[in-house]
Amino acid sequence: MNKTWLSVVIAALFEVGWVIGLKHASGWLEWGGTLVGILVSFILMIMASRTLPVGTVYAVFVGLGTAGTVLAEILLFDAEVQGSKLLLIGVLLLGVVGLKIQSKEKKQGKEVH
Repeated sequence: MNKTWLSVVIAALFEVGWVIGLKHASGWLEWGGTLVGILVSFILMIMASRTLPVGTVYAVFVGLGTAGTVLAEILLFDAEVQGSKLLLIGVLLLGVVGLKIQSKEKKQGKEVH
């Protein structure tokens, strides 16, 4: 995994944090962390979009963020575990991996796998 894709994964992790913050933040410190998470995730996603296809970056960012948020809710906040939900997350992650495999990176005006 190159640095650009790593930044997309890190952006998705920050997305999980700020989405959970939107639901559970109650004090200034938590809201501040939520705001930092929003800024970091979007800055990393925008930077990755400079060398990777924007649609692919966005789909991977949102897909990983969605899967991570659902799993975090299950692990951290005792959300109900449903087999169908886990199956759909698996399908979503397969799509994310497929998009990553099919994407081409732009490098100095040329596309590179």
